[in-house]
Amino acid sequence: MAEIATIARPYAEALFKASAADLQGAGAWLEQVAAIAGQPQLQQFADNPKATPEQVLGVIAGVAGGTLPAQANNFLSALLENGRFAALPEIARQFRLLANAQRGSSDAVVYSAFPIDDAALASLAAVLEKRFGRKLQVSVQLDPSLIGGVRVAVGDEVLDTSVKARLEQMKVALAA
Repeated sequence: MAEIATIARPYAEALFKASAADLQGAGAWLEQVAAIAGQPQLQQFADNPKATPEQVLGVIAGVAGGTLPAQANNFLSALLENGRFAALPEIARQFRLLANAQRGSSDAVVYSAFPIDDAALASLAAVLEKRFGRKLQVSVQLDPSLIGGVRVAVGDEVLDTSVKARLEQMKVALAA
């Protein structure tokens, strides 16, 4: 994994510098293209020596629902020509980290056993921002195995208030 991160870093930094005027726009198309590029079938097609970069770009544009910005086409062409297409999801992750660092924020993933409505999510986000001491970009993922409560991951920090975690704590305490 370190190798992919090492390969992705210069590309993410170059795109970050080139997109300084429109980080949000570049981040949007990069996230979309990275999600598409993460598909094994597309990876296999891109790795095929008979597939040209133009064909791969055409497939990506078709899946993305139209044409991509010129900056996206240029960036993807450079990745394809240099054989670095597989690093695109990691490039997107590192780009997001750079953009968050500039904004002074972090990504937070809230894992919940049940859907969270917008009002509750806004309230939870405010509490989490106070707890972690920085602005957070909160996203929610459902995880029914938690039974109840939430587990929050902000970078390498985890706050677990789920029923599953409490049951595990009780299990350990009773077994000791």
